Amino acid sequence: MSTATTMELDELGKFFKITARRIDAGETAPQMFSSAIDAAWHTLVADPAAHEAFTLQHAGRRLAHVESNGNGFISWVGAYEEAYGPLPEVWFTDADGKVDTAALAHYRDTGEVWAEWDCSPEPSGDDDLIPVASYL
Repeated sequence: MSTATTMELDELGKFFKITARRIDAGETAPQMFSSAIDAAWHTLVADPAAHEAFTLQHAGRRLAHVESNGNGFISWVGAYEEAYGPLPEVWFTDADGKVDTAALAHYRDTGEVWAEWDCSPEPSGDDDLIPVASYL
């Protein structure tokens, strides 16, 4: 994928809102397990001004893209579902557009996501945050 689609960017924005809520609650940042959405994030990272504007708009703060390899239970899915409903298929899609049908079926059957991830967001360390209400 060479450019991000509107759907991927929309989901990335939702992911950043969940990130902000978790950070504000003193929880760990969520894991980015979708290769398709991560590819959209990489497109943004390549343009620092666009990335900064996007994270400020959606998370109320600057967020960095950091390596954070792991695998296991994706604990933030419940917060996403409460705010936006079930995860759409794009969360189970790789950067080439192939859907992991087994993982998607497992999620639809159980409501749980178990996955591998390569990165997560992290606050960039500055203090000029936008008021909480603007990203909720």
